[in-house]
Amino acid sequence: MLKRLFSRKADPEPVVDDWPQAPDGTRVYAIGDVHGRLDLLDALLERIADESLRNPAESVHLVMLGDLIDRGPQSAQVVERLLTVPKGVDEMHLLMGNHEEALLEILDGAHSQLPGWIRYGGEQALQSYGLEDTSIFGDREALVAKIHAGIPASHVRLFRSMVDYVQIGDYLFVHAGIFPGRPLEQQQAHDLRWIRDEFLDDNRDHGVMVVHGHTITPDVDCRVNRIGIDTGAYRSGMLTALVIEGSSRRFLKTGQGIAA
Repeated sequence: MLKRLFSRKADPEPVVDDWPQAPDGTRVYAIGDVHGRLDLLDALLERIADESLRNPAESVHLVMLGDLIDRGPQSAQVVERLLTVPKGVDEMHLLMGNHEEALLEILDGAHSQLPGWIRYGGEQALQSYGLEDTSIFGDREALVAKIHAGIPASHVRLFRSMVDYVQIGDYLFVHAGIFPGRPLEQQQAHDLRWIRDEFLDDNRDHGVMVVHGHTITPDVDCRVNRIGIDTGAYRSGMLTALVIEGSSRRFLKTGQGIAA
């Protein structure tokens, strides 16, 4: 069952003396929720390739924070683009978002979730896969059959290969957040993909800097214990990437260049 996305106001970035660090020689690009905006993703990937050429790092990691699909017009094309590791990237990590989870559950038999998924962006995803006849949306069994036939097996395999989180140095990358106070190995997948207020409103030290998407803010949301980079690309036109290298970090934003 899909929950409605909502926006939260981003506070100014606090001044912190002891920044978390990435491993020596490692550069990490973390990209927020793409939601079917291939144009914006391509713009960031081109920037990454250019930076890697002009200023090489020993190891370049790309972390996609989930919700590649739904809402925007080109879900299928975004997934196809990420079937191969982009130029200038040594290792790519694909995290599962709640939208990919919902689609997989439908494909695995949870047909009752179809109306909610369609309402919260699934219709646009289906259209990107060529399923444009909305008259069939009321026939769940027929629609599921068309979804199975319309989504390439390579895309489904990519969805199933997505991971819950990845940790690189002092940074933990997740889709939505973590349940505060719970050890990483005891975190529940549902929280990692769906959590909001319990995580967003908690100021305690998590032992790592958590980088997440899922909750839209007008700009990057930097706190003492987390960094939110879902800037609502599908409706704002701003897709954001956090760039981490050593103890430094910066942001790439479509249409805005680099923000320190």
